[in-house]
Amino acid sequence: MPNNVILTAEHISHTYPVKGGMLSAVEDVSLELTRESFVCLIGPSGCGKSTLLRILSGLLRPRAGRVQLEDQPITRPQRRLGLVFQQANLMPWRTVRGNLALPLQLAGMPARQVRARTDAMLELIGLQSFAGTYPSALSGGMAQRVAIGRALIHDPEVLLLDEPFGSLDALTRERMSEELLRLWNERRKTVLMVTHSIPEAVLLADRVIVFSPRPGRLVGDVAVPLPRPRSLQLLRDPNFLALTEQLRQAIRLD
Repeated sequence: MPNNVILTAEHISHTYPVKGGMLSAVEDVSLELTRESFVCLIGPSGCGKSTLLRILSGLLRPRAGRVQLEDQPITRPQRRLGLVFQQANLMPWRTVRGNLALPLQLAGMPARQVRARTDAMLELIGLQSFAGTYPSALSGGMAQRVAIGRALIHDPEVLLLDEPFGSLDALTRERMSEELLRLWNERRKTVLMVTHSIPEAVLLADRVIVFSPRPGRLVGDVAVPLPRPRSLQLLRDPNFLALTEQLRQAIRLD
């Protein structure tokens, strides 16, 4: 594996049992993620994007193919991979601090180190004043910031995001995109993010992978050569608009 490649999927296929037979979700997908890259995965609803992300995270064993993190086969979840879902899935009986601290406590980290790491993450996600707040009192965007912080707190090498802003309103979603750009710029993790939003993908990513309708196959791989750092001002840039149209055409053509 080349030195700058951190995550590799080779010939991934997966099926689910359904009444009367089997449903093919993903078919012969191969891809590589390079270190510190931000990659988005787009495609029609139900095309297998989330299935692929679960396979890459080790939550789901594929019917065929293999996943490697550097030279290590991925067959189960592990600390080198962080995963964030569409719903924040915070523990309602734990405060913001308690939710952030949970992965460190489960790993047996000493209390003093847990406190220091949690304080640093609260500062990174801008929620210091909400440390003692319970999830029921958080906005959707704040809850997702906690979810992303919880995935980052044990310092994974790769962050997998499954439509993390899909349940948010349009304005909050834009603000969270800017927040994610800031977090990525500070931590420079390798990121693979599933999204249904083409503009969101172009705003965030170095590269956008396009999936076909089910069964999901890789039908496009488009570089995003827009300069960084980026902001919402980019949404009106002619080069940005040209890239979004290119990706729309890639989905329609399939």
